[in-house]
Amino acid sequence: MGEISIKINIADRVYPLKVNMEEEEIIRRAAKLINDRIKEYQELYAVRDKQDLLSMCVLHYATSSLKADVKVQVEDTEVAEKVYQLDHILAEFFSKQ
Repeated sequence: MGEISIKINIADRVYPLKVNMEEEEIIRRAAKLINDRIKEYQELYAVRDKQDLLSMCVLHYATSSLKADVKVQVEDTEVAEKVYQLDHILAEFFSKQ
């Protein structure tokens, strides 16, 4: 797919971007999530400085990303352990035949 030019508004600033067509919807949704989070922080903490709000958003999403990475690692380890156990059981079964 080709690239298209879009404009994304984040924290009342417009950013012109060139993106792959298949990424456009994801980028627009990400911008909406950021703007929604900014609005939430404005209401919760009465913060008006856009830089502070953006920093809070970055911290929130970076933390979420790191938590997701850890969860995937733990799940991968658990799956690998189960596969190892299953392989061991099968090896014992076939060695007795």
